[in-house]
Amino acid sequence: MSEAATTADADIDAESPEALTAQALELLDSAVAAMGGQRRDGQHEMVRRVVEAIESGDHLLVQAGTGTGKSLAYLIPLIVHSLTSDKPSVVATATLALQAQIVGRDVPRLLAALEPLLPRPIDVALVKGRSNYVCKHKLGGGFPSEDSSEGALFSLGEDATVVHLPGAKSGPSSPLGREVVRLREWAEDTPTGDRDELMPGVTDKAWRQVSVTSMECLGAQKCPLAEVCFSELARAKGAEADIVVTNHAMLAISAFEGIAVLPDYDVVVVDEAHELQDRVTGAVTGQLSVQMVQAAASSTRKHTGVSVEALHAAATALDMAFSGTPSGLLPNGLNEEHTAAIEQLRDAARVALSDSKPDGNAAADGGRSIARSRLNLIFDLCERLLTARDAREVVWTARTGTFAPGKGYQKADDSEPPVINIAPLSVAGKLREGLFADHTVVLTSATLAIGESFQATAGGLGLLGANAPAWTGADVGSPFDYPKQGMLYVAAHLAKPGFGNSPEQLAELEALITAAGGGTLALFSSRRAAEDAAEKLRKKLKVRILCQGDSSMAGLIKEFSDEPDTCLFGTMSLWQGVDVQGASCRLVVIDRIPFPRPDDPLVTARARAVAQSGGDGFIAISATHAAIRLAQGVGRLIRSSSDRGVVAVLDSRLANAGYGGFLRAALPPFWSTKDRSVALAALQRLSGK
Repeated sequence: MSEAATTADADIDAESPEALTAQALELLDSAVAAMGGQRRDGQHEMVRRVVEAIESGDHLLVQAGTGTGKSLAYLIPLIVHSLTSDKPSVVATATLALQAQIVGRDVPRLLAALEPLLPRPIDVALVKGRSNYVCKHKLGGGFPSEDSSEGALFSLGEDATVVHLPGAKSGPSSPLGREVVRLREWAEDTPTGDRDELMPGVTDKAWRQVSVTSMECLGAQKCPLAEVCFSELARAKGAEADIVVTNHAMLAISAFEGIAVLPDYDVVVVDEAHELQDRVTGAVTGQLSVQMVQAAASSTRKHTGVSVEALHAAATALDMAFSGTPSGLLPNGLNEEHTAAIEQLRDAARVALSDSKPDGNAAADGGRSIARSRLNLIFDLCERLLTARDAREVVWTARTGTFAPGKGYQKADDSEPPVINIAPLSVAGKLREGLFADHTVVLTSATLAIGESFQATAGGLGLLGANAPAWTGADVGSPFDYPKQGMLYVAAHLAKPGFGNSPEQLAELEALITAAGGGTLALFSSRRAAEDAAEKLRKKLKVRILCQGDSSMAGLIKEFSDEPDTCLFGTMSLWQGVDVQGASCRLVVIDRIPFPRPDDPLVTARARAVAQSGGDGFIAISATHAAIRLAQGVGRLIRSSSDRGVVAVLDSRLANAGYGGFLRAALPPFWSTKDRSVALAALQRLSGK
């Protein structure tokens, strides 16, 4: 046993912050050496800061540039803490991709390196939302269906499209049917039921045939297979673990809604913390529509037998009240007609809930449970909408258009029933009360500060103002030599981006990928743009192009990493948390500056609130949002000291607009150029072809 190991065993129960810091640093050095890494000053500094935060109880915002090794820098202090704490710690990420990286790569390597140095094994558990696990009850055909199309889901394995010809193999002929058959076979053997462990993955449509959402779930008290439910088993394992890995949405649900989706914890590390405000906003945003009411009425009639005439009448009133209301922000909230319709719907939902209460002696009824959960959701949304102004919540309507081949995007008509949305103007108060008040929180990301200031991030998270909790900020830097390792090419000659992919943008992308010989991560502002570009360039390029949605995220990233000349096209979930080193990612292309949509109602409301208080709404909300996300996307290129590559931004505003300098200041200091020939020549050299 090494001297470091002896010291580790002797001091593992030390109580002083200094001793714990020394212990954590020794474990870090031992782990890095065992894994063949190199000592990094930034990583050491981050370990010190995290240990100090855990011991003092003060919250910490720590910016750790790409290559710092921040996962180890927070995991080791959590391991040291777990040896003396009777509660688990939590690591929350924004994306499933980073979850998979931490649990599938970082934690196993770290624990293998530290095993000889620790007095006992450390248990790390992964907890996700229910829809990420196979539902055994649904797989077995016992899940109540809502209509004939849902009832047909379980015939996909033996559907009527099977072709029986002499000598032909039996089985489903459709791709979807074959995927479902494979899912059924996999579900018989998998110990976790976790989608990310299915290799190769399946399409989102196929996965929906064997999974349920949290709303659809019958619950542990009702489901006959609760004892063997993959989701329940994962949560039970989390309750016994030292460290629980989850996502921001689960953290928000646990903190704000009082639902026990996570075990009681004392310390939480929020990775990808630049996303926390938006992820929490998404988790607490509510949506109400006529279709929801009609579906709830149908489910209630089918599974409870109570009268739903009042619900149907309320759906009609809701449709009439909002028909003709333009899509977008309702700056003054609901008008009188809107309010009357929402009140009518609330009262109808209340009566239906009362009438559909199960008999105390009745057997568990999954259908009734689903119907009542839908009614409860509608009732709660109505209550929120009716108190939105007093609660400082933003209300807006939205309609979904259609996309037709050859015709492009068709905007929805305002006469169509809208979706009514409600979200907090700010989540700062909710975060302060639900997260920061009762836990020690460490927030980390490669992009938390604007310039050298953490104020914008801290303000959005509830850490500024009267009675704000104590916190500190630290920037531990990055070990990479960005000017020598990477090039930033801005296609300044292109026109300002419009809707979708322009022919000029696609031609630029084709030329860049051709010069690079593949090895391209192409990041798009929308799923439609990614799919459109993939469809068109697959016809022109010889290299393989993967696209988000073709398989699970983990499966796509693995294929991209394993095949150096493959390309991967995707959207925001690929802009962060993806760590692909080496030649497999020698070109990162960004289609446009990731501004929020100019007609985004919540962004508009927040910008107005900033302006009313005397600030610059565009810079504080839209430009800051874009700068942080652009930096995250650009950060996909250089992931190790040996990486070389080019980032190409196909949005000329980065070079030509007045705010371009503000955005570029948030990026790593790459060698930059606007010369297309220089970028293409560099890519050709990198391809080695």
